[in-house]
Amino acid sequence: MLAGALTTVSVPPEPQTTRSPLDRAIEHYLRHVTIERGLATNTLSAYRRDLAAYQTLLASRDIIDPQAITAADVTAYVVSLRTRSEGALTASSVARMLSSVRNLHRFLLDEGVVVADVAADSKPPKLATRLPKAITVDQMARVLEAASGDDLLALRDRALLELLYATGARISEAANLNVDDVISGASVRLLGKGSKQRIVPLGSFARAAIDAYLVRARPLLSARGTSTPALFLGVRGGRVSRQNAWLIIRSRAEKAQLGIEISPHTFRHSFATHLLAGGADVRVVQELLGHSSVATTQLYTLVTADSLRDMYTAAHPRAR
Repeated sequence: MLAGALTTVSVPPEPQTTRSPLDRAIEHYLRHVTIERGLATNTLSAYRRDLAAYQTLLASRDIIDPQAITAADVTAYVVSLRTRSEGALTASSVARMLSSVRNLHRFLLDEGVVVADVAADSKPPKLATRLPKAITVDQMARVLEAASGDDLLALRDRALLELLYATGARISEAANLNVDDVISGASVRLLGKGSKQRIVPLGSFARAAIDAYLVRARPLLSARGTSTPALFLGVRGGRVSRQNAWLIIRSRAEKAQLGIEISPHTFRHSFATHLLAGGADVRVVQELLGHSSVATTQLYTLVTADSLRDMYTAAHPRAR
């Protein structure tokens, strides 16, 4: 070869990552639930995390094919969740993660990928019944009054809190509202889990608070940012996030000096509990909350029964 001649260097192609049959099966399943069930982004992310943890356990047992998984592997996965070096998961977390695995195996059987559902006999841990925590009508009134005022943020906060209490909306549902979702000022269109839409009426207090916000505050907040259809805006004119809405609630609750911590879900729990205590039918409350099962709504009837029992015990001369 002549001196100074250029040398052609042969560069080997980059190695391609081979996806295992289990990788492909899980991705197929996740695509299926995304399309067929219309899962929310957060729910899909939780499924993906749960199955990634399951896959890590299977990899430690040299399993990369769904057909090689046995019932003993599923059991080993549950045991690993309860004996993690960084701390055992709660029963509710174990139940949720096992549910993701059970759903995966049921899907694989339905699709003919495997010949048996090896997770069919796996049992989730028994969960203690956790009753929803509501605050009293008087305590709720104090929180709402803590958002009184004529400045921009007070008008916005009062509208947000009144809407949460009037509709039982989840905080994500409220944050995702657009101006057009307020229908003639009399009701609001909420988009719940699984992209299910429901129309919930607004009481007079919520209507007044939202009207005041739309007329006196939102135009000024909107001028601070780019155009957005969002109903609730932050100080820079953008849509209020779930995290910001949570901070608004915490700030107003601290101002109300309740002596207890409340969360966005406190408004939802109080909405349902106060409706049932006032005589509303549980099926109606189910529709308003957007629960797919009436059994979930019936938990609130237990709270109401406890309240009645406490009042009876305190008031009746022969109750104690």
